[in-house]
Amino acid sequence: MIGAEEPRAIPVARTDTPTPVLDVVVPVHNEEADLGPCVRRLHAYLTGHLPYPFRITVADNASVDGTLAVAHRLAADLPEVCVLHLAAKGRGRALQAAWSASPAPVLAYMDVDLSTDLAALLPLVAPLISGHSDLAIGTRLAATSRVVRGAKREIISRGYNLLLRGTLAARFSDAQCGFKAIRADVAGELLPLVRDTGWFFDTELLVLAQRTGLRIHEVPVDWVDDPDSRVDIVATALADLRGIARLGRALLTGALPLAGLRDRLGRSPLGRPRDRVPVGLAGQLARFAGVGVASTLAYLLLYLSGRMVLGPQGANLVALLVTAVANTAANRRLTFGITGRRHTLRHHLHGLLAFALGLGLTSGSLAVLHTVSTDGPRLVELAVLVTANLAATVLRFVVLRLVMHHERV
Repeated sequence: MIGAEEPRAIPVARTDTPTPVLDVVVPVHNEEADLGPCVRRLHAYLTGHLPYPFRITVADNASVDGTLAVAHRLAADLPEVCVLHLAAKGRGRALQAAWSASPAPVLAYMDVDLSTDLAALLPLVAPLISGHSDLAIGTRLAATSRVVRGAKREIISRGYNLLLRGTLAARFSDAQCGFKAIRADVAGELLPLVRDTGWFFDTELLVLAQRTGLRIHEVPVDWVDDPDSRVDIVATALADLRGIARLGRALLTGALPLAGLRDRLGRSPLGRPRDRVPVGLAGQLARFAGVGVASTLAYLLLYLSGRMVLGPQGANLVALLVTAVANTAANRRLTFGITGRRHTLRHHLHGLLAFALGLGLTSGSLAVLHTVSTDGPRLVELAVLVTANLAATVLRFVVLRLVMHHERV
């Protein structure tokens, strides 16, 4: 976090350009050779592809070579380029200063080496401009990403993200890709809480966003490693470990005011509307399976209780009918979230259709078994019935889901 003792750097920008919708920050330290080609290429791309006013902010982190002079020449040549100079190093510090001072509603940054293909820039910022998402990150770890880099960096990157999942319960896939964007209103709330001024800045910002309940949009990118990268891997790794420990401790102790942020910024949970089917196949399958286990146990008890009086086929009919009605009622309420009496009869009629299919499977299985062996072991009979009931359960789920899924009652 930028302390009160640190003067806030203000970008030097021209006043004859419209207010930008997007501000792309390029943090640099001693990059006099790469800065010019990078900014000109980025400027040409934005001019040709972005249908909104934009700004490119060169954030110079205490360069001691000619980087700052190159930046000022670019600003003189290109109206959309502005320059920010900080007396201290740190990517996080540069982004804090540039994003905090920007008038644009959408803020982004990318590394000066342009390792990420610029074709991913519009997909990165579009969900933020539209308001669909709150932050966006490029990811090199998606199945559709195309990445060229050595095995060492690949292992380090994947290991770091696995570490974040295990320690901070991170759900985003790539914390350190130098290609991110954020809405300015969200940045205004989160940035004062981010303490890191270096490479851990990205991770800390994303973890806070996730814990606040914000939507993080991920864009698979094409990425080619810069062989001239001067990042000190060991020092960065140690700093990241310290950052993980600090942030984890703050989350565990409740030192961060996330509840208030969640109330102001977080997206409300999707409440299940009354008398409406909850979406999500995985959840429906889990609830249906639970109901199915209970139904199968009840069926077996009823079958064994009535077999001596009604015989195998009669006991199967009664047990299956009773559990089918109970199964439909339970799945209607628990699996598909439908309450009230409306359409109850229609739902049970379809449940009876599923019952008829199940009866055909179980009765047919019993008939075949008794044809093959009229005096077979009782365990074999039960095993055949359980197998047939499993097949009937699959059919019942298909029938009930076709009837009830997304139905408005």
